[in-house]
Amino acid sequence: MNYEYIQAGQAGIKAWVKGVEFDEATQTQLMHLAKLPFIFKHVAAMPDCHLGKGATVGSVIATRSAIIPAAVGVDIGCGMVAQKTSLHANDLADDLKPLRLAIEAAVPIGFNQHVDAAHVVGAELDAFTERYQDNIKHLLEQYLVVKDASQPIDMLRQLGTLGGGNHFIELCLDEQDNVWIMLHSGSRGGGNKIGSRFIEAARKDMERHFLHLPDVNLAYLTEGTPNFDAYVQAVHWAQSYAALNRKLMIKAVLQVLKQAFPRLLVTVEAEKAINCHHNYVQQEYHFGCEVIVTRKGAVSAKTGELGIIPGSMGAKSYIVRGKGNPESFHSCAHGAGRRMSRSEAKKTFTLEDHAAAMQGVECRLDKDVLDETPAAYKDIDAVMQAQQDLVEVVHTLKQVLCIKG
Repeated sequence: MNYEYIQAGQAGIKAWVKGVEFDEATQTQLMHLAKLPFIFKHVAAMPDCHLGKGATVGSVIATRSAIIPAAVGVDIGCGMVAQKTSLHANDLADDLKPLRLAIEAAVPIGFNQHVDAAHVVGAELDAFTERYQDNIKHLLEQYLVVKDASQPIDMLRQLGTLGGGNHFIELCLDEQDNVWIMLHSGSRGGGNKIGSRFIEAARKDMERHFLHLPDVNLAYLTEGTPNFDAYVQAVHWAQSYAALNRKLMIKAVLQVLKQAFPRLLVTVEAEKAINCHHNYVQQEYHFGCEVIVTRKGAVSAKTGELGIIPGSMGAKSYIVRGKGNPESFHSCAHGAGRRMSRSEAKKTFTLEDHAAAMQGVECRLDKDVLDETPAAYKDIDAVMQAQQDLVEVVHTLKQVLCIKG
């Protein structure tokens, strides 16, 4: 066994944390989660697990007839996409700042969005809307254009935008010095609105039925209720939106590379792009039963399935192949995992510390990215060592350019 077992209620916790920091607060939060009556088998904790809001980041939660909206979170469908290009390290200039600025100009970051929706054309949007053709009007009215006095959101203009926090765009080199595009983003403002709405709805359901929980953020929706059905419909929409969002950004970054290297005929193999969620929920089959699986900061790792495990900015990242371990519900870590909060990181590290840690990587070196400095995260090598029975490494990537949201 490569995991530690922690008894908690009838379910318990199986944690892949050998050699990785695993603090008491995170353990307590996992135990609260494992004691819920609808948990199936056990809660699986990945090596990057750390304290989250309600549910632990880096947890895999299989349930019967219930969903915890806060476990999915407000960045529904957040995940990664990676694409190998035809470029080689020798093609890149010594100074990558002009290339970074060109990508930042092509892909809105932070709270920025596109001026209009002209960038969303043709097959991408058609395929997206076709999937929801039976209820697209309802979804458009409620989520695609959300009118809010404090923050108007137009989800068409936000398609192909990065967002803030730990979202990023990177250019990386693999073992043969091939250039990869890798990025991390989710469902933007619409996903946030959907998540927030149903987290609140679940809390009100608990109050209505006088149900007391160890943490109000563990409030859940019960299968067969109107809120449950509405949430499932909305969350699937947001997850599809997030995947399309990443696809459009890869397309935009590739266009920048083509313009930057006009003589090299920059290409990618589209069918080999890896696009995976790590904040999402879906029906799956485990231990002979159909269950609802929520991965909050975890990646699907079925046998032979490719996934992406990024390190912190400035560290290594990995393209992995799943081993289909049933005990982890066919899952693996989604990254290095934070070892300290954002506010703690800003108090602990200086800009000089950050600049030293980011030697050799073209990136911003200002106070707004200090909470993302590498030392605020766990050691990615220790994380990978702890989950050798979950995945095998296919490629090791090293960043040469990093854009933070």
